[in-house]
Amino acid sequence: MADAEEPEKKRRRIEELPDEMAVNGGCGETGDWEGRWNHVKKFLERSGPFTHPEFEPSNESLQFLLETCKLLVVGAGGLGCELLKNLALSGFRQIHVIDMDTIDVSNLNRQFLFRPKDVGRPKAEVAADFINARIPDCCVTPHFKKIQDFDETFYREFHIIVCGLDSIIARRWLNGMLMSLLNYEDSVLQQSTVIPLIDGGTEGFKGNSRVILPGMTACVECTLELYPPQINFPMCTIASMPRLPEHCIEYVRILQWPKEQPFGEGVQLDGDDPEHIEWIFTNSLERANQFNIRGVTYRLTQGVVKRIIPAVASTNAVIAAACATEVFKIATSAYIPLNNYLVFNDVDGLYSYTFEAEKKGKLSCLQPAPTEHPVSFFSQIAGGAGLFDK
Repeated sequence: MADAEEPEKKRRRIEELPDEMAVNGGCGETGDWEGRWNHVKKFLERSGPFTHPEFEPSNESLQFLLETCKLLVVGAGGLGCELLKNLALSGFRQIHVIDMDTIDVSNLNRQFLFRPKDVGRPKAEVAADFINARIPDCCVTPHFKKIQDFDETFYREFHIIVCGLDSIIARRWLNGMLMSLLNYEDSVLQQSTVIPLIDGGTEGFKGNSRVILPGMTACVECTLELYPPQINFPMCTIASMPRLPEHCIEYVRILQWPKEQPFGEGVQLDGDDPEHIEWIFTNSLERANQFNIRGVTYRLTQGVVKRIIPAVASTNAVIAAACATEVFKIATSAYIPLNNYLVFNDVDGLYSYTFEAEKKGKLSCLQPAPTEHPVSFFSQIAGGAGLFDK
């Protein structure tokens, strides 16, 4: 009988805990307690078989993490939420986070820093508020902007940049920015100008983590062929012989929207606007019925319009942990960092592989940061304009 009552007693005790049981703190509030950083000291105040050959155990590395090291996290989505949590709990206290996106209800199943009440708010701001309130002394500064909105002076402030982006264009821009910050004297790279970039990416049950030392190791431009190409459908198939539900959605998105301009002249399709998605969905369903195609759903419409990459919470956790570990290695110099590319796959079983991506010529790495140019596909088809016409 006592055993049967035990779970009920525990449940009541949990319900009676005060709401303030979670520690409060953030941005300057003192919250250190005895033994708080013992788990970190085990790595920094003693040597071991995996420590860097030149590492000397001391308390200085921990003090650098707590007082000096300044990090930039780019992206506050699935990877970004995990990264912020991991870095803050590892002792990093000065963290900035950039994200231009707002919270959608579909994010809540894996981006655990967000709650239903946060839907519609900027991801960076909500994530920063959560970490600051939960972890004493950690100060996360949010930036609800694009990475392109900041200049060289801003990026020079940081010791390490870690990103969890879902865009190759954004990766290339950030890579180009960090390459532009390098200084050379007599053709010799000044290592003091190198800002390490830790990059992570996931797609379903697959992911990768990499360490980029601009000017020293392979960068994003050196390994563009490793990124999967964006899936595009032949225009003739979309326009005249659709066979898949995606074909119907792409037809409405690329051809019908610019032609009808349902929300007014010049209004661009916004994948985050429910009314826009609803219009695309309704017309895609109508076209699918014309060709006896099944499978057009609201969720699929969102995925096609926003180019949503399948996301799995467990994969985000693994890759974010790998990225945070590399940040810790580089910041403390206690361990040799990854050299330089980690691949993870748990589709069938568990597989991981590390290899050294090769650095290409200096000129290929120094390509100017890419820019985005809005192009109307409808105008190309109807008016015959070339892709590179200005």
